[in-house]
Amino acid sequence: MAPDIVQGEEELDLLEAALGCRFHDRRQLVQALTHRSHSSERSTDAAASDNEKLEFLGDAVLGMIVSAELVRAFPSWSEGQLSKSRSRFVNEASLAGAARQLDFGRHLRLGRGEEKTGGRQKSALLADAFEAVLAAIYLDSGLAAATDFVRRVLLTGAIEVEAIRRGGSDFKSALQEGLQAQGHTAAIYRVVEEKGPDHRKVFLVEARAGQLVATGSGSTKKEAEQAAARAILEMMVAGPAEESANGE
Repeated sequence: MAPDIVQGEEELDLLEAALGCRFHDRRQLVQALTHRSHSSERSTDAAASDNEKLEFLGDAVLGMIVSAELVRAFPSWSEGQLSKSRSRFVNEASLAGAARQLDFGRHLRLGRGEEKTGGRQKSALLADAFEAVLAAIYLDSGLAAATDFVRRVLLTGAIEVEAIRRGGSDFKSALQEGLQAQGHTAAIYRVVEEKGPDHRKVFLVEARAGQLVATGSGSTKKEAEQAAARAILEMMVAGPAEESANGE
């Protein structure tokens, strides 16, 4: 039988560092990583110590946080648009991917059967553990801590990706909503160059959004502004970006 890795204080220290939060009661964290197969082998009251109830709560907390973040980021979107975007974040593949990044598989407490069948790599178990850990954070430290956790491990960059995916060709509006969601002022656009004859004019527009600067070109000012806005969005998705980029 595999050892209960999470019971070691050093392992819990590493896990908390990965989560970015310190638990007041580590028993919540241990329970969040305890699969029912582990509990059933050690207790006559398995439901009292496995992570299924925490998973139930975490599912609700996650849905609320992601919904609130989307509504804040995209105030002009319809309920249907918001629902489709939420489904991209709150699904087994997304949650399991985040759990793998945090190395949850290493820390899961499993029964012998799950251990033998590769339970530490199963997407369903990892996604359930993600929701359970979120619930543990919520119960231990409150909604603000839970929201911060979801933003850091699940939504960083993803909101901007959604802006590009759902913004269609209106990249200026998508950028405006993305900047507003982050508490930034609107982007500033200016024409930096015009070239070519009147019937084949090409405009080069510079866009500035905080420290990000990008340029875009087009046959009209509007088209060039859209290209520059798209370049800024792509820089936001990429994370720490270069000071300038060219949008075509």
